[in-house]
Amino acid sequence: MIDPDEFAETMAEISNTHMPFGKYGPGQCPPKGLPIYELPFEYLEWFQYNGGLPGGRLGELLELVYHIKKDGAGEVFAPLRLKARGGLKKKHKPPQQYRFE
Repeated sequence: MIDPDEFAETMAEISNTHMPFGKYGPGQCPPKGLPIYELPFEYLEWFQYNGGLPGGRLGELLELVYHIKKDGAGEVFAPLRLKARGGLKKKHKPPQQYRFE
């Protein structure tokens, strides 16, 4: 069983962690790099099969993000995306209506 408080802390840490190097690091995604929850699954998978994830806490968080996405539970990151956008949802155009007479 997952401790809800621990899960909330981990999700907060994931939301505040940005990729510090590489293709999605600050050099390519200024100013801080891409948030790790936004990393493409294929990029995380590449790490898994090419030498492994980095060590330390960053590696642990990346592995968690990888497994969440691998298991198809990526929607768990939707609240983080919403918060990052300032709480604004994308505006959708109303569906087009057609009249046939």
